[in-house]
Amino acid sequence: MDFLSEFLSIILTFVLSLELIHIAAGSLVGFVIGLTGVGGGSLMTPILVLGFGISPAIAVGTDLLYAALTKASGVFFHHRQKTVDWRIVGLLAVGSVPSSLLTVALLEQIKAAGFNSDRLMMLTLSVMLILTSFIILIKGHIVSYVSHRHGESRAVRVLKAYRPHITALSGAILGVLVTISSVGAGAIGSAILFLLYPHKKPLSIVGTDIAHAVPLTAIAGMGHVHMGSVDYDLLIGLLCGGIPAIYLGSLVGRHIPDHWLKGVIACLLFGMGVKLAL
Repeated sequence: MDFLSEFLSIILTFVLSLELIHIAAGSLVGFVIGLTGVGGGSLMTPILVLGFGISPAIAVGTDLLYAALTKASGVFFHHRQKTVDWRIVGLLAVGSVPSSLLTVALLEQIKAAGFNSDRLMMLTLSVMLILTSFIILIKGHIVSYVSHRHGESRAVRVLKAYRPHITALSGAILGVLVTISSVGAGAIGSAILFLLYPHKKPLSIVGTDIAHAVPLTAIAGMGHVHMGSVDYDLLIGLLCGGIPAIYLGSLVGRHIPDHWLKGVIACLLFGMGVKLAL
């Protein structure tokens, strides 16, 4: 009993030592993720930069690990439901893993040369936020278009012939963008998969995208760990708030339509993207 009391005392002391504002931020973003499915990087990184004044490098590095850890349980769920196409995950990873590692090496070289990479990250982040806001708004139309498309044009035949190559190339592009900005593995990644694999069920697209996002964000995050651009106290605070809130948001999201919420979030992301660009 004494051991249990001491253990609980240590846990309580540790939790109280965390910044409550960081736990609140993690809870807010986690709740929105569970409610709407919108990726955490799209919200978390700009909140950390604009709301808390954290440097872009620290915000990106910390958020990448936050995304990897919070999405890991989603991979387990989708794998059990057999809604992950591991072949597509492998094709994406063939492009994304090397490009992520090369991007980390490039960022290290930029840092070693004495250049400030924050501006590059801010610019990339702003572009990705604006692009993500449009993807969120038109994603339903993309799904409707690809699911009702009939006939095979020359472009569709070319797409079928080179689909594995295009998938790997898409992964490589995502690897660069996600490593620099922490944004893109969710909304943009799934939109690409909807276009490349129109006959797959939406749930399978989501599961496959999440299964690819976890190793990508983990590898990119570990690259930022190597560069020293991860705040562990901030990360733990975000996780303490985010993990329970994701579950709560998923429960609430079953009972309310999320199309209007996605519209609000899209406008918010667009505004933050413009703000970061200025």
